Amino acid sequence: MKQIALITGATSGIGEACAKRFAKAGYNVIITGRKADLLAALKSELEAMGVEVYTLLFDVRSYEAARKAVESLPEAWRAIDVLVNNAGLALGLDKEYEGDLEDWDVMIETNVKGLLYMTRLIVPGMVERNSGHVINIGSVAGDAAYANGSVYCATKAAVKTITDGLRIDVANTAVRVTNIKPGLVETNFSRTRFHGDEQRAANVYKGITPLTGDDVADVAVYAASAPKHVQIAEVLVLATHQASGSVIYRES
Repeated sequence: MKQIALITGATSGIGEACAKRFAKAGYNVIITGRKADLLAALKSELEAMGVEVYTLLFDVRSYEAARKAVESLPEAWRAIDVLVNNAGLALGLDKEYEGDLEDWDVMIETNVKGLLYMTRLIVPGMVERNSGHVINIGSVAGDAAYANGSVYCATKAAVKTITDGLRIDVANTAVRVTNIKPGLVETNFSRTRFHGDEQRAANVYKGITPLTGDDVADVAVYAASAPKHVQIAEVLVLATHQASGSVIYRES
């Protein structure tokens, strides 16, 4: 029987890449997102790869919506082997004392509370089965604050702490927990952060070859594919010319 991977925020970027990469590795996949048309398109693409796909349409910021979605899964889809908590975003790049409160709320509710909600809903089953793997998509931004990004950095620092805490809490089980911390990844991330400003988003990747969603997805599948006695606890993955969240060499 094929293993099952559930990927949140699967309709674009790292989440979409993870869905495709786990499907390529032979997993049946559960994909979640907020846009029905994008979920349907991805479902068709993944099924063409010879795997089974189940879609869940909901926003991770709502615990009730997440709970109803997870509880709606047919029995054959409930024994989830890998949970990829990918849904997340950055909004705005402002000084902390000038930040947009609505942007803060969305980041905290998605990056922190949404991840916690999915963990609370899925991990008890893993513990009961004494098997499973939680892969949280963190960020190099969680290692240290950078200018004008303190709230986003704080949410990703929370992801690291939550991931470490969960690993401690399940140490008496065979459940594994991984935090993947990417640096610059060229996805919709910057376009979202700058509320659709294409030029400003493009400038983020100017002068450097950034990571792709596929690069991060490769790390996720590598962690999940490690021997059962091996736990890849944390991976920091950066573009070659990026040294940290704030140190980047750009060719002119």
